[in-house]
Amino acid sequence: WQNPGQLFVAQELIKIVKLKCCGIKVYTGFTVSYNTKTLIPNWVAYELTDVEVDGQFPRKGQFGMDLSFKGRQAMREDYSNSGWDKGHMCPAADLKWSEKTMYESFYLTNICPQNANLNRGDWNDIEELVRDYAQRYGSVYIVCGPIVGDDPEYMGNYQRIAIPDAFYKAILRKKGDAWTVIGFVCKNEAGSKPILSYIRTIDEIEALAGVDLFYGLPDDIETKIEGEDNIADWAL
Repeated sequence: WQNPGQLFVAQELIKIVKLKCCGIKVYTGFTVSYNTKTLIPNWVAYELTDVEVDGQFPRKGQFGMDLSFKGRQAMREDYSNSGWDKGHMCPAADLKWSEKTMYESFYLTNICPQNANLNRGDWNDIEELVRDYAQRYGSVYIVCGPIVGDDPEYMGNYQRIAIPDAFYKAILRKKGDAWTVIGFVCKNEAGSKPILSYIRTIDEIEALAGVDLFYGLPDDIETKIEGEDNIADWAL
């Protein structure tokens, strides 16, 4: 494990309620639960440190299949002329600390169909905010992924790839001897809104996405912090 915190995230903090049709893939810098039915990740989890944010490898890579992943996955051609961006869940800019991590960020196991305006606008702003947090606090744990409805729309030239209704990002960090979290949910549509308008509690995210986040925390701490927005802890 080049990033020991990733093991903590993947094994101790996350339990997915719906595990059908999914495979877990551990990359150098992040872990993915990939859904071989919807052909998008269920979730992506990783630790981001201040040292990693200062990585100097340039954005470089080509979207493509992970041939080492056992199971169906999207193809680059499915996205061609689709009108949807190939939206990173773990951003390439969070993985510039090595050539390998940068390369792995472009695997389609880390990608969802995302509205272009969202991908390059407010979602990107939230990604930049997360990197600011890593620098400010030294280390943060991140879980992000799509929110897919019961009857989603699909895209794809050769396969049916589910189009998420929205995306979530949950961030956990130490606060002295305690823990604190903050969460964001963005609809998969164009728009430009203040970051504060996207804040949701972890309880709200869990209900929307069908996941149980940060269950490895002591129950009393988990219950307390997941029901609050905790804005005061996050310099917003």
